[in-house]
Amino acid sequence: MKMKMKMKMWSVVAVMLSSSVLFGFGVSVKCGDVCSKKAVIFNFGDSNSDTGGFAIGYGIIFGPPTGRTFFHRPTGRLCDGRLMIDFLCESVKIDHLSPYIQSLGSNFTHGVNFAVSGASNLPERKPFNLDVQIRQFLVFRARSLELISQGYKDLVKEEEFKKALYIIDIGQNDLASSFTFDNLTYAQVVENIPSFITVIQTSIRILYEQGGKNFWVHNTGPLGCSPQLLSILGQNFTGDNDKYGCIQTLNNVAKVFNEQLYALCEQLRSEMKDATIVYVDMYSIKYGVITNPSIYGFESPLMACCGYGGPPNNYVRGRACGVAGYNICEDGSKFISWDGVHYSEAANALFVSKILSTNYSTPQLNFRYFCNN
Repeated sequence: MKMKMKMKMWSVVAVMLSSSVLFGFGVSVKCGDVCSKKAVIFNFGDSNSDTGGFAIGYGIIFGPPTGRTFFHRPTGRLCDGRLMIDFLCESVKIDHLSPYIQSLGSNFTHGVNFAVSGASNLPERKPFNLDVQIRQFLVFRARSLELISQGYKDLVKEEEFKKALYIIDIGQNDLASSFTFDNLTYAQVVENIPSFITVIQTSIRILYEQGGKNFWVHNTGPLGCSPQLLSILGQNFTGDNDKYGCIQTLNNVAKVFNEQLYALCEQLRSEMKDATIVYVDMYSIKYGVITNPSIYGFESPLMACCGYGGPPNNYVRGRACGVAGYNICEDGSKFISWDGVHYSEAANALFVSKILSTNYSTPQLNFRYFCNN
């Protein structure tokens, strides 16, 4: 059944990208503010940026209502529409990235998406964790160069691999599963964080050794504000909520992870003098939106648009959005969370507008920097 909600025009978010149209929340794409060189992006991550890898890799179809916005059909994205990686690709005027293991209809001219839902840093060699994604990249790179030498066209060339942007957005599953599946304490999770960071460190170094020079690293968001974790773990952290309703212990774990990830980026910059490593504070972006929803036209920031149980979180463990009996909001643009775990297209558009502002990046480089230098 559907929750009764007023239909309101989505007047805050403009998600069109062109040389003269505002993008997102006031970030404009000007005529001269475009890539002067071919933009190539390789993305590594989890469900926050999975454009179909999980659905194809495991043969599991994410049916309606996923994809109801923009695509108007399921696409393998755990969202009602576009993800942040889709908006980032649009900002440099390239097609959305094809999943690495998509056998039909793929276009790898401008890069590849290796992200797969559920991916984490550890344990290694588990499909499709970060180290496996890096191994897949190495195969893709070697095979591309081999085919180019045989006369194939429309593939990423060796020089383009060097000038490409390598995006890493992973870590959320390592932290969340530590609480939901491993039942670890705060101290135990914090103790494990350096091992998660080490996998990211190794991955960046491998990409650098392969000639990569541009890295875009997202930290992890406020776990304690997730409708899923609020529903599953809320009783375990009674009295531990901040004034917005988020679980402070989970958010503190995310902060510790982010501090160590920031330190890693600082360290790698000092070691890789000819590389550009941008650290993006997604935690501040997402927490700022969740705790100030009305400013951006959102309602019920801790509740899923699509799920079970209704308020306060509309999430029930073991029951996914789309399975018989689910509730769904009429206007997804009013919700930050799509299904209790993943964000709505409206939220993703807003997040990317803030990314493109450079206000949350260290150093404060424009996203198009990598295809203009």
